[in-house]
Amino acid sequence: MKKLFILLVLIIAGFTLHAQKGKVELKLMLRDGNIVSGTSTSITTVNLITDYGKLEIPIANVSSLKFGIIPDASSKTTVIKLIKQMNDPAEEKRKAAYDELVAMSVNCIPLISDYIYGEDYVASEYTDYTPDGALTEMKTTYSVEDGYSEKDVVSIDYEYTMGGVFTLKTIALKTDYGDLTIPKEKIKEVEVTYYDESAGDKTFKVLASKHISGNTDGGWLNTGIKVKTGQKISITASGEVVLESLSGNKYTPDGTSGSDGDNSDYQSTYPSYGNLVYRVGEFGETIKAGSKYTGTAKETGTIFLSIYESVYNSANTGYFSAKVTVK
Repeated sequence: MKKLFILLVLIIAGFTLHAQKGKVELKLMLRDGNIVSGTSTSITTVNLITDYGKLEIPIANVSSLKFGIIPDASSKTTVIKLIKQMNDPAEEKRKAAYDELVAMSVNCIPLISDYIYGEDYVASEYTDYTPDGALTEMKTTYSVEDGYSEKDVVSIDYEYTMGGVFTLKTIALKTDYGDLTIPKEKIKEVEVTYYDESAGDKTFKVLASKHISGNTDGGWLNTGIKVKTGQKISITASGEVVLESLSGNKYTPDGTSGSDGDNSDYQSTYPSYGNLVYRVGEFGETIKAGSKYTGTAKETGTIFLSIYESVYNSANTGYFSAKVTVK
């Protein structure tokens, strides 16, 4: 509730709803397991219909989008009709109903589940083509896990979240292989990176609960800041994190542990646990940044930030505030 209140205050007091001048990079995780990356020039705000009203969130403040399985109310009558048809004595009719049901959109999954677990459902005496079997097959086809959410969720500034229904129906993406338009129903999650190419610097929150170098699922924060070989990179950082994977000790960007106030690797150029680190490109060398760093880019690419630790624990808390400047 506290986060909800803070979020609403931020939206009312601080968000401006004008077209963004920066560049938006999107990484789409699709329900079929594929990943598609590209840029978007059409998305300037994310419109979310919530229980508290409609929100228009500037894309510059959006960290990620998670797509729930929103029930398709317009298909409810058809779904119930097909489920009842699976009680028909004729096998061909039962099979036809089953095939038509499993071919429906992912948004019909909640409708099937609600009906077969509701009071009005009468189980069929036939076991060859069943609603339960259709539901299981659809979940497998669309990679939908038990406990799925029936709401879309937006993450704002890596800190606040809000659930509701996104108004967008598709995402238009410019990729290295051409322009793509992907329906919302095929998307599971989107990582959003926004940056102003005209800005000389930008400040980021590097979260201990997510941005850990050993986390293979989003452990590196994409700053969106491009650098070319020979350009100067400056990073200043502050803050404190608690790493549960390291006995719950506290660390600053320099990697010093609050438990003992010292770290033998403080002067080392090689990263130590708890250090703020960066790399250029997704597979670049991991370089210690600490609380104050100035260096020259050895390669061309995008700057990524993380907290150095080989083991990821989602129970970590706190964050580093890191300002990145490229000249």
